[in-house]
Amino acid sequence: MASSSGTSSGSSLLQNSGSEEDLQALMDQRKRKRMISNRESARRSRMRKQKHLDDLASQVAQLRNETHQILTSLNLTTQQYLTIEAENSVLRAQVGELSHRLGSLNEIIDLFNATNGFFGSSAGAPSSFNEPPNSFFNPLNMAYVNQPIMASADMLLY
Repeated sequence: MASSSGTSSGSSLLQNSGSEEDLQALMDQRKRKRMISNRESARRSRMRKQKHLDDLASQVAQLRNETHQILTSLNLTTQQYLTIEAENSVLRAQVGELSHRLGSLNEIIDLFNATNGFFGSSAGAPSSFNEPPNSFFNPLNMAYVNQPIMASADMLLY
């Protein structure tokens, strides 16, 4: 019986060592699965990170493009503003000059009207002195003298 108990104990030892090998193999298989799973998880993480970086790079390019367009528009608007401001300065100077001319011409008209009344009221003076022929003092010629003087756009060209 000693031999059978030895065999039985040996077979139990073989079963135990088989179980340990199976257990070891099972643990190795789990390690490999976990390692593969970790590698796949790391690969997905790297892919997400790369996609995020690509998205950010695309957004940077888009924002730079928008910034360039805005700056171009701003420069164009600034140039137009400066051009219009220069034109306005010229027009203001022309308005001032034309207003001065208009005032001077109105003073001349007032002077002619005042002197016409003066010459027309002299009772003892000869008629040739009162109204010289073909002059501004001729009543037929006075119609255009009393008209207001208007500035025209053509005046600005000279």
